[in-house]
Formats: sequence, structure tokens, C-alpha cells
Amino acid sequence: MQNKERYALLVLLRAGLWEKQPDELSCFSLGNEGWDGVFRLARQQTVTGLAFQGLQYLPSGLLPPEPLLMRWAAAVEMIERSNRKMEQVLAGLVAMFQAEGLNPVLQKGQGVARFYEHPLLRECGDIDFYFNGQTARDKALSCVQQARVRTTQMPDHSVCYQWKGVCVEHHSCLLDLSSPFLQRMARRMEETWGYVRCPLSGVEVSVPAPFLNLLLLDLHILKHALGRGIGLRQLCDMARACHCLHDELSADEMKTACVRLGLGRWNPLLHAFLVDCLGLPTGSLPYPERAASAAPLLDIVWRGGNFGQHLAGRRERDARSTWMRKWQTCQSFLHNVGFSCRYAPKETFWMMARLSGGQLLSFTGC
Repeated sequence: MQNKERYALLVLLRAGLWEKQPDELSCFSLGNEGWDGVFRLARQQTVTGLAFQGLQYLPSGLLPPEPLLMRWAAAVEMIERSNRKMEQVLAGLVAMFQAEGLNPVLQKGQGVARFYEHPLLRECGDIDFYFNGQTARDKALSCVQQARVRTTQMPDHSVCYQWKGVCVEHHSCLLDLSSPFLQRMARRMEETWGYVRCPLSGVEVSVPAPFLNLLLLDLHILKHALGRGIGLRQLCDMARACHCLHDELSADEMKTACVRLGLGRWNPLLHAFLVDCLGLPTGSLPYPERAASAAPLLDIVWRGGNFGQHLAGRRERDARSTWMRKWQTCQSFLHNVGFSCRYAPKETFWMMARLSGGQLLSFTGC
């Protein structure tokens, strides 16, 4: 039954992602308990809204029971409200920083939601900003502190705070890599490709150029797959970004960059997942290489859900303990070490070096 529920969720996601009829209907003979399981999985993977969009394409005789449909619709309404609040907070922050002469670069989040047909259905998380250069980062931090907002410095040099009920992070690098050698290469790529301006929530904000945007999403997924775990929402983000940006990329340049950044083994697995599990057209891949099976990544997705928050044995009260978070991260990393060494051996080495150097909090999710 669990496998059937998982398959049904993937079918719904493919329908919702690409606004089309489901490619399989036999998996929807679920019964009340089965549909409850699909809904629970969607919540764990933070794809409730997208799966609900997929329900619109099911024949009426295969829809979930009406009480569950009402719960599902109520959850989607809450997601839309959260997105509208996020947009307001984002617009206010961007305006504040720009008034101080700063140029915040928006990473992921609402900048990726624009790639969806219905952006409000994508569940939002944090607001992630990148400020290029120490001077800009210091000035941005000063702006926040002058508003009497408490900030927390993280071991990876990022800064976290709550702004009007929304978690915000300032990051010290655009592309998240552990290797110091690859960090230098990534900075050169950033200088080459830069950022673009796009309208969001009534303001214009900088986002990474298409080339950098795909690399950012790619590396973000890899980082969490090697650590606590990764969920379907981040992979759906990657699928939509690939679909919307592939015409603006050179496949040869992208492949060369990915190989140089140590993604030569990882990306074929990621590409297989995007095509086989999420239905991304092969022509929308950044470059065509893909593995024969997406199973190793799919196993990680089902095991932990969104950023590993549903790993077996994890308790919410434990998550509030710094040392417990460190211990859980270490356990997850060791559990994945075979996967990590196979698909990203160099990044795994440098991640282990950072972990042994006391940087465990860098890998607890963002």
C-alpha cells in the first residue's frame, strides 16, 4: 500500500507540474486509508498544493473522499495565504535594502516560484538573500539590527533572523560548495554570469542569471541529499527551472561547468529523477546525460521527506537541541556515505572535513 501511495503522489505531481492528464489511473483505487496516506506524504514532502493541482485532472470517480478533499483544499488555502504574506515581507525587505544602496540577490524561494504555472501553490519556506562582498553583508546586517531585530550568526557565516514572522537568511556565498578550490571557481562563474533583474511582489529584485540559478538549485539539492535528506519540493523546483530556462542555456557550457564542479556523476542521477519521476521532458534537461535508474535518489527522498524532517526516529523536541541536531546530522551523513562517495566523492571529502571541524549546523537545513 505504501508503494502505491507513493506512486499515486508522483502521478499527481506530474499532472500538476505540467498541467496535463495523469499518465496512470490504476494507482488511484486507494480507498479512504490509501488517500489519507497520499495526503500525508504530500504534507511531508511539502508538495500539498502541487498535488492538489494534479487532482483537478482526475476523473470524478477517482477523487479522494469529500472530507479529505475539504481538508486538502483548506491546506492549500493556507499555503496561498503564507505565500501572500511572504511576498509582502519580501517586498518590504528588498525596498529597505535598496533604499540603503544595497543589491540583495534572492536565492531560491519566491524567485523559483515564478517558474510554476500557479506560484501560490508552491509551499514557501525561508527568504534567502545573498550579498556580494563583506562590506555589503555588514551593511545589510546593520540595517536589520537597527530595526531592533535579533540576529544569529551560523557556523557557515550565514545570518538568520525573524522578520515579521518570516525566517530570513543572509548567505555569504551564492553557490554552496564545501571545497575551497571549487569555491574560487564558483566565484569566477558568478563574475562571468552575474544576476538579472525580475519583478517580484511589486519590486524589482536581482536573481541569479539562468546559468547560475540552475547550478544553485542543483548544488542545494546535492548538499541536502548528502546530509539530512531532500524532499520532492526542491526537486520540483529544479524540474520547473529546467523547463523554463533551458532555452537560455548552452548544454555544452553547462556540462563543462558541472564536470569542473564535481557534478559529473551526480547530475545523470538527478536528471534521471527529473525525467522518470517528475516527467520533465528530456529536451528540457540542462544537458542530456542521465542514469539508467533514479532509485538511489528516490530512496533518499522517501526516507526523510523535506530536508530529512521525517526521518525515522526523529523527534521534534530533539530538533530543538543543538547537540541533538548535530548528532542527527552526523548520523544521516554516515548513513549516506556510500551514496555520497559514489556520486560526489570530492564534495563528500570536504563536507567531512567541515563536519569534523565543527560545522555541523551548516547542514541542518535552510
